[in-house]
Parts: sequence; structure tokens; C-alpha cells
Amino acid sequence: MNRHQWWRDAVIYQVYVRSFLDSTGDGVGDLAGVRAGLPYLRKLGVDGIWLSPFYPSPQHDHGYDVADYRGVDPLFGDLDEFDALVAAARRLGIRVLLDIVPNHCSSEHPWFREALASPPGSPARARFHFADGRGPDGAEPPNNWHAMFGGPAWTRVTEADGRPGQWYLHMFTPEQPDWNWREPQVAAEFDRILRFWLDRGVDGFRIDVAAGLFKHPELPDSPDPEADARTRDSVNPLAWNQPEVHDVWRHWRAVCEEYAARDGRERLLVGEVSVPSAREHARYVRPDELHQAFFFDLLGAPWDPDAFRKVISEAMQDIAGTGSTVTWVLNNHDQVRTVTRYGEPATEGSGLGAARARAAALLMLALPGAAYIYQGEELGLPEVVDLPDDVLTDPIFHRTGSRARIRDGCRVPLPWSGQASPFGFTTGDGGAKPWLPQPEYFAEYATDRALADTRSFWHLYRDGLQIRSALPQLGEGTLRWLDTPPGVLAFVRGDGLVCAVNFGTAPTPAPVPGTPLLGSGPCPAGVLPGATAAWWIADL
Repeated sequence: MNRHQWWRDAVIYQVYVRSFLDSTGDGVGDLAGVRAGLPYLRKLGVDGIWLSPFYPSPQHDHGYDVADYRGVDPLFGDLDEFDALVAAARRLGIRVLLDIVPNHCSSEHPWFREALASPPGSPARARFHFADGRGPDGAEPPNNWHAMFGGPAWTRVTEADGRPGQWYLHMFTPEQPDWNWREPQVAAEFDRILRFWLDRGVDGFRIDVAAGLFKHPELPDSPDPEADARTRDSVNPLAWNQPEVHDVWRHWRAVCEEYAARDGRERLLVGEVSVPSAREHARYVRPDELHQAFFFDLLGAPWDPDAFRKVISEAMQDIAGTGSTVTWVLNNHDQVRTVTRYGEPATEGSGLGAARARAAALLMLALPGAAYIYQGEELGLPEVVDLPDDVLTDPIFHRTGSRARIRDGCRVPLPWSGQASPFGFTTGDGGAKPWLPQPEYFAEYATDRALADTRSFWHLYRDGLQIRSALPQLGEGTLRWLDTPPGVLAFVRGDGLVCAVNFGTAPTPAPVPGTPLLGSGPCPAGVLPGATAAWWIADL
């Protein structure tokens, strides 16, 4: 392996900036708060951080509606603070990735404002998807597509003369118009955006909706118009995963290679890629495209050894076969937290859900390739499932009226210390409470308590990261499955490092004896209890 390709087995920590740490007392996390938290992340042992969007934005979708791709929203700081954060991270050996949003922008973006003020057929409108409506007076949307966050994917505009006019496409919310990547001005603008941030020292980009960008050029009706809204995933084959998108990633990869050639510091592109299969996923990480793409199938797999083995094997065959490495995730800012997702039920993180989440963490960190950890997972935080309707901010809730699949519960600000909210998240000097309320039971998950308790989730993650960093068997490479009793999944890495997970509820003999390294729960000699995982060195 080329040692400068740090990304191949890196562990990256996702920082959801508004919920990480607030330095100003306004109840919203900010870049200065991230900088203050860097020693904590260094102690945890991660290789880098991915920052959620902090650009100027009206915040209709918490920054994924970008009004200016080259700035910092005053809510989070300014460019000087950003530069200070990058410099501090570099001193600690922590790489910094930015979240870039190329599929859509904010309806407040200057180019979209210009498009609204311009006539149909104008160059300004060509940067977006404007189209005439159907029916005798154009009162029906141009096609039957639905937005992922609910409702139709089209909104009609009022023209300069006051009459109802064309419609524009938005695959998420009306406040997030989709760019038209068939217009060369759009590609040229994003080239300038990439270079702006690369020139400020960032180490790469997490790419939002990386399978999007291009839509079918004729914008035809979908055979299943409600697919995207029903699944809240990129399902409509006419709106996602068009073949032209690969040309964009080839160009972006070339830009990153250009910067790497200057200073020997490789920049990373990691894509949010939602596609039907591991084989299709693999097309995005070919040698001249994205370095990585999140493999969501492990996150979506039920707690079952056969399901886990199937998705891991497919990833190793199809994705690793491209020359890239698999990018594993168990959670992010759009998903129900792992403790709750694995629990039956789990509202406060105890019991079965927590045991399974600990075991899954050890399994993920033992797999070949890279791994991403969402903030708070290292604390074992559960989903906050009982937020009152009047505090919910997710546009999915406000567009559908349903709490199903909303994302506020995994975005509640982190607890750092103390026995009551705000748990050290904010000083409160500005008189503001955390932007989402923290439940009382967050006290037992606070960072100071986690660091003091060697049995905590935090120590499991920290110890796993230390061992992963120290042992050549872990990180990049291959795995070999071992024969196991029913309900147990086990594989060997390198020359004898074994990872095993017992998915059942009864104690099970370990598949092979060896020297214990780390376990997710009590592990008597030779026995792997139910809903636990362990690493050990075996003589194989």
C-alpha cells in the first residue's frame, strides 16, 4: 500500500456542527466549539473529521440548503475561525473534510434569485430545471416525480408580470432547487468552489447526494412516482444514478490529484451513494472516480448473522475488487441511532440495543477498509424519540405531518458534563437553551462520565481504535470467514486476528481459542455470550 493513501483504512468522525459544542452561548454549536473539542477527538483516536455544512444558509434543511458555497454562516463563525480550526486540527494530526452539496442549493442562492427574475428560456434559468407545466394552462407539474421529503418535486413560480409561470424541480424541498448539471456553468462554478476550499487547506470532501446531479434529459414520468418519498431514498431511476454523473467524479478526482501532486498530501472524495447493489456502488469508486463511497448496506442490515455475512461478502467482492477499500458506516445524521435501531425497543439505551451496538462497533472496526463514526455513537447515545412536535425542525415532519423517519432525534446536542441540561454543550451566557432539548437521562451518557468509566462505550471505541492503529492485521486487507456455531459470525484478519460476534442470546463457545484483545461485554474464557463481540489472536 502507498502510505500516503491515508484514507484507505482511516477512521473519520462525523461532526454535526450545530450539535457538537457551542462556544457562544446561543444554543447552537459552532466552529470554535469544534476547535475546542479537537483534543477530545484526538484522545479518542480518529484520523479525521467530516464537518456538516456550515455555509451561509437560511437553514431550511440545517445547512443542506446552501446560499453561498464560499463562506461561513455567522451562526457558526467566520472564515478566520475556519482557518484556525484547520490549523489546530493539522497540529493534532487530524484531517478535515467538508460536506459539499452539489445536487441542490438554497432558494436564496444568488443564481436562483436571478433565475426567478429572468424570463423562461434565459441562461439564468438553464442553471436549474425550469419547465412548462402540463395541461391547457400549465397548472399541472411537468412530470409526476415526488420529493424525498414529501410532496411533489415541482413548484410553480410567479413570473415578473405577475402571472403563474414555469415550474422548477426540487428533489428535497422547495427551498432546495436542483442544479442542472447539463449546463456547463454549473460544473465550472463547482470547480471554483472545490479550489477555494482546497486552497484553504482542507483534506477532502464528503459529497452529498453523489448519485444525483443528473436527471433524465427528457424528465419523463416515473413508473413509481412515490418511490422516493416512500423510502426517503434515491430510488427513482430517472432522477438518480444517471451515467453522466461519473464524468463529474472523474473531473473532481483529477482536481484532487492535481493538489496532491503539488505537496504530496492526498485529498479525499467520499460520496453519499445510494444505489441498488454493491456492484452498482463499485462503479463510483473506480480508480479514476471517487476514492470512497459510503456502504450503507451494513447500516441497513437486520441483526442477523446471515444478513451481515451477505452484505460484507458482497462489498468485499464488488467494491474492494475495484482497487478501492470499503467505507463502512453504522450511523449518520439521517439515521436512527444504533442503540435504538438495534433495540426491541430501546428508548434510553439500556439492554439489548446497547449490547448489540457495542458488538456492531467492534465488528465494523475489524473489517477491512475505512470506517466513519457519527458523533455520539462513541457515547452509546440513544435516539431521542419523544421530542414534542413544537420543537421539531426536520423539514420531513413539516412537509408530511408525520414523525415517521424524521431525523431530529439523532441530532440532539451532545452531553459533555454535569447532571442537567445543557450538560456542558453551551455555556448559556447568551441566554439560549440548546437548539433541541436534551432529555434528563443524557446525564448518564455525558462525556466526562464516559471517560471515567472504563466499561463505557467510549473506552470500547478508544481501545478498538488504538488496537486497530497498532496491529497490521487490521485496517486495509482481506478477511477469511471461519466455520462457527449457529448464530455466530467470525472471520480472521491477517495472520490470526479473529473477530467474532454472537448474534444470539445464549452463551456460545468461541470458534477458536486464543489470546483476548478486546470484548464488547463479559467474555469468560472460551465462551462468547449472546449479543457480544470479541477480538483475539489465535494460532490458525
